[in-house]
Amino acid sequence: MSIIGVILAGGEGKRFRPLTYYIPKSMIPVGRSERPILEFIILWMRKWSISDIIILVGYKWRQITNYFGDGSRFNVKMKFVVDKHPYSNTGGALRRALDLGLLDGYSDALVWYGDIIAPIKLGELIEKHYMSESDVTIAVSSNYKVPVGVVSIGRDMNILSMVEKPDLNLNANIGVLVLKISSLKKVLENSNLGFSFDIAGDLIPAMIRNGMKVKAYIHEDIWYDIGSIERYEKIDHEKIEDLLEINSSIPSYVYI
Repeated sequence: MSIIGVILAGGEGKRFRPLTYYIPKSMIPVGRSERPILEFIILWMRKWSISDIIILVGYKWRQITNYFGDGSRFNVKMKFVVDKHPYSNTGGALRRALDLGLLDGYSDALVWYGDIIAPIKLGELIEKHYMSESDVTIAVSSNYKVPVGVVSIGRDMNILSMVEKPDLNLNANIGVLVLKISSLKKVLENSNLGFSFDIAGDLIPAMIRNGMKVKAYIHEDIWYDIGSIERYEKIDHEKIEDLLEINSSIPSYVYI
């Protein structure tokens, strides 16, 4: 068994404007050390011995390639796939990497959305995926914090209760999954997904319709969906390095 990391980092980040007029969303700094979101994802993959990584890029992609290069600075091997017509959307970008032969030689791909930071125990996730012989295993959070207040309404429109930003008992898709590459090829052959489709909205439902084994892995810990400026402003930047066990000490050559 061999696994390759695939990070989705090609979106325009419209909900992050005006910041993303100038930098891609995955390069926005977070944490005490103010590293790009993408760097945290790469360091977390490396921690779990995933050293071959493909980054699917598009919007302002040169900023990403200029920063990360071939990945040697982070002790990983990195390649980039730039969006190109007719391939588009998350699924199309993944299909282009497949069609280019960049997934050859690997049994599975760990697919990670480029605006997600989560201390997922990748060893457990991958082991569950292999042991269950599933076609895809999706990381799921058992609790989802609603970003707004929730109101209970009774008869005559009377408000009975109000809870500010509650945790709901919902199974939320985090944006991290392990996908068997042979199963990806099979579903693309047996469906009409084409070259422009979404992984969560189109590919996974197509796999379910085709009777493939789609499993869930429950992530009990905190996770951050940094998909908009509103969510970005609510992040506890002091916790991110601690969650991911990343050293954020100031280098000795910096004087403050």
